Amino acid sequence: MELLAVSQNNLIDEVVETPSTSSFIEANTLASSAEEIRSRHIIPVFSKDNEVTLSHTEFIDTTYHVAREYFQGVKLLQPQIRVSHPIKGRVPDARNKAAKELQENEKTLYYERMAFMIELPEISCDVNGNKLSLVVGGVKAYSEDNLYNKKGSAEHFKIFIGFQNKVCLNLCIWTDGLKADVRVTNTSDLSLAIYNLIHNFQAERQIDILQEFSMLVITEHQFAQLIGRAKLYQFLQPEEKKLIPSFLFGDYHINTIARDYYGSQSFGRDRNGNINLWNLYNLFTGANKSSYIDKYLERGLNATQFTASLTNAIKNQEDFWFIN
Repeated sequence: MELLAVSQNNLIDEVVETPSTSSFIEANTLASSAEEIRSRHIIPVFSKDNEVTLSHTEFIDTTYHVAREYFQGVKLLQPQIRVSHPIKGRVPDARNKAAKELQENEKTLYYERMAFMIELPEISCDVNGNKLSLVVGGVKAYSEDNLYNKKGSAEHFKIFIGFQNKVCLNLCIWTDGLKADVRVTNTSDLSLAIYNLIHNFQAERQIDILQEFSMLVITEHQFAQLIGRAKLYQFLQPEEKKLIPSFLFGDYHINTIARDYYGSQSFGRDRNGNINLWNLYNLFTGANKSSYIDKYLERGLNATQFTASLTNAIKNQEDFWFIN
C-alpha cells in the first residue's frame, strides 16, 4: 500500500451511514462530530513559534484515509467521536466582558482529550452469540505534549485496532492491536504508524482468544474471591504486584462489575451463580466505559490480558492469586 498525504477534501464527509448512537465510552465525555471539531474548535499551537499542532481532525482524517486504503472495497462508517476536558477562551475584543455577556462568535473552544472509533461492519465474526465488528481508532490528549516547545517536537497519539461487541459496544483489543505511545511530528509518520498497526494485527488470534473465554466458567464463590482480591490488589506493595497479573480497574469499576454480575441480562451470572469468562470479560469492558479517555485503551487491553491469564490458569490448573 502506498501511503499518501491526507487530502484536504475531507474523506469522512463522503460517508453517509452512521453507527449506533450509543456510546463506546461514557465518563466525562461529550459526543462530537468531525465537522463540528473542524469548523468550531481552535487548534492548539506550540508557544515558542506559534506553529500549529496536529489537530484532532487531522488525526481522525489520517486514520480514516489509511483504513480506507488498506481495506479497499470495505465500507467504513462515520467515526464515533467523544471529547472531554474543554479549554475555553475568548477573542481579544471580548476580554472585558462578563462571561454571561459573551456572544457565540466571541468564544473559543477546544477539547484537550478526544477518542474516536471507526467501524468496518462488513468485517465481523460471532463469539458466544455476539456479533463483533472490526474497529480502528485512536486517542489524543494534548496534555501529553509539550506545547511550550516549538514545531518539530514529538506529539503523542494512541492508536488501536480491534473488535467491538455490537450487543453493548464494548471494545475488545489485544496486545498487537494497541500502540499507546506513538510519537510523530507530521501526518506522514502518523499514517505509517497506523498502517503498521493495521498490517501487523492478527485478527484470527484475537478471535481465538475471545472464543476460548466462552468455554470456561468460574463459580459464584470464585467470582466473590475475585472481587475481594481486586479490591485488595490496590493496596499491595509494588514488589508483590509484580508477581501477579496486573489489574488496572479501580473501586468504581469493581463495584460496577459486581452490580452487573447480578443485574446484566446479557453478561450476568447463570441460575447457578456461575459465569463464563466471556461474560466476565464483558463485565470488565463494560465497566471500562466509565474510564476517562486517557486511561480507556490501557484498561481495555488490561481486561483482555487479565482474562487471558485467568483462562490459562484454569486450563492448566495453576494457582491464580485472584481466585485462590
